[in-house]
Amino acid sequence: MSTSLWLEFSDIVLSTNISRSHHLQISTEYFIDQQRYFYLLFFHINAIFTIGCVVICGTGSLLIAYLQHVCGMFKIASYRIKRAIHTYTSKNLSTQKEILVYKDLIRAVDIHRNSITISNYFISRFQILFMSLIVTGVLTLSLNIFRIFQIVSFEYNTEEFVICFIIISICFLYMFVSNLVGQQIIDHNNYIFVTAYEVQWYVTPLPIQRLILIILQRGMKSFGLKVGGLFVASLECFTTLINASISYFTIIYSTRL
Repeated sequence: MSTSLWLEFSDIVLSTNISRSHHLQISTEYFIDQQRYFYLLFFHINAIFTIGCVVICGTGSLLIAYLQHVCGMFKIASYRIKRAIHTYTSKNLSTQKEILVYKDLIRAVDIHRNSITISNYFISRFQILFMSLIVTGVLTLSLNIFRIFQIVSFEYNTEEFVICFIIISICFLYMFVSNLVGQQIIDHNNYIFVTAYEVQWYVTPLPIQRLILIILQRGMKSFGLKVGGLFVASLECFTTLINASISYFTIIYSTRL
């Protein structure tokens, strides 16, 4: 698309009296003369593409910010546990400070529970969308890898090669970023239990140990952003999706032969 546009632009600037046929890189059906209204259609397609990219980037950024907020809540819970035990083990512990210790631990437990509840609710509301994105991303990646292989092997079309390469890069990027955020959720959740294990909880009285025990028991269960009960957003899941794309590409290539 860009090549044909630059050719037309060069014809206008250089006053080249050569007739060229117009064609759109994206195949679509317009019930008007595409040769006559080429620039209008070109502007329409690019406007739709630009608006779509802005909407996708904006939505993705909002979702990432939301999950980063959950990571922040996990960090706050870890900090409250560490501060509470540090306050209790410090010298000159007064009754008021002991009350603050209990409040910090209770709030840490509540923050941790609320973070898990919010994350599960967030994923449950977008189950179908996320599953669709996973399937679409894997298939798109496989087909574009296959198309690049065809271009390199048989017909080296630079413009189509660049388009396929950009699509593959976008698929890699969105898969990596989404799974990286999921990995951060797992790491921040695990850090709470690492903090609970490392603090000197054994020198605290029994009521405080019971609060710590609630957190430790919850740590025995792994937590992550599960999509469809099949995928848990993590770097391991990212590797799995890439391997699946390569496997589908291999199947497509073998059936072609």
